[in-house]
Amino acid sequence: MQVLKKIVISLMFAAISSAVFAAPEGEAKVTAAAEGTIIKIEEAVSLVEKGGSKEDIVKAINDARQLQKEFRYELTERQRQKANDKLRIARDAFEKGELQPAESKLREALAGFIEMKAAYDAAHK
Repeated sequence: MQVLKKIVISLMFAAISSAVFAAPEGEAKVTAAAEGTIIKIEEAVSLVEKGGSKEDIVKAINDARQLQKEFRYELTERQRQKANDKLRIARDAFEKGELQPAESKLREALAGFIEMKAAYDAAHK
């Protein structure tokens, strides 16, 4: 009976410690969404700099807008909404052919997402 108690207690401690030290699945999704969003915005900026087609730029922005939906972190939620608004404004400006204001908003959105990811990483490391 004593040996059985020790085994059960050891198993409980092992289960608890592995649960505590394992990275939660949700954090991995949020990190992937943040990184994917930043990559897509950087892709859009690169396309603008290289004179890429309007359709490719708009597609990259739309992809970033889809990815950012999974980048949920309570402390940066309002900032995420503002950066997403900038992405929307940039997309609309590109569709109208207004390249200068669109590129400016795109760069502002990129800076916002990089800042949010830094805040998220600082809190989760």
